[in-house]
Amino acid sequence: MKPVQFLSNSPQIDNIVKGLTLTKSLFVSSLLFGEEYTGKRTLIKTLFPNTTYVDASNREELEIALENNNELVIYNFERLLNFESLNFQNKRIIAITNHIENSAKIEKKFAFIYKMPSLVERDDLNLLIEYFQNEIQQNLMLNYPIELDYSKLDLTENIQSLKSSLYKKLIHKTLNSEEIKEILLNYLYEHMEGNNAYREHLSLYEVPLIEAGLKRYKSQLKLAHILGLNRNTLRKKIQEHGLD
Repeated sequence: MKPVQFLSNSPQIDNIVKGLTLTKSLFVSSLLFGEEYTGKRTLIKTLFPNTTYVDASNREELEIALENNNELVIYNFERLLNFESLNFQNKRIIAITNHIENSAKIEKKFAFIYKMPSLVERDDLNLLIEYFQNEIQQNLMLNYPIELDYSKLDLTENIQSLKSSLYKKLIHKTLNSEEIKEILLNYLYEHMEGNNAYREHLSLYEVPLIEAGLKRYKSQLKLAHILGLNRNTLRKKIQEHGLD
């Protein structure tokens, strides 16, 4: 089995790694918290690859694991009720949670608490983007350089939304005209109705056409010539679609 590896060259992550590495020789409890899909479990799996992992959602299973292990990783810790009654003495416990509900009780239970930064907070975001783009290009069998605009990547759900938006951008970047027509055909087949469908769906073509032209030529006069439109007609369409 390929070993789990956490990708980072961030001082923020380095501080977490150093702290957790030091606890490998201590019987103490540590907690790592942060937003979903920030790689918390991957990081812990990298540092503690042979440790027993248990889901806090199943309290009975968790209590059995605590009885039988001196070192334990507990994930989904936010789902655990009355965690303060659990016995962590003389054990190395690493808990993973998406959020902290009661900071006073948490601070009393855990010797060390670390916050995993979101992707927006990471100072090595470009490293992650390039890594995932290469990974996705391999999955899609796109074995040639592809330049993407990283300014509009979706980071709202951290790694999950980042990878999803990279997939979409890479697929869009490689579509040919026939594939674009097929996508439009399927979309229109599902959504065409009413008595004014032509005008309602015309923007599917007009908006990206005008937006691309404005971005490429940066001149309404030149774009009107390229599109074979009167300049006033083009200006009207730009205002109609809210592109000015």
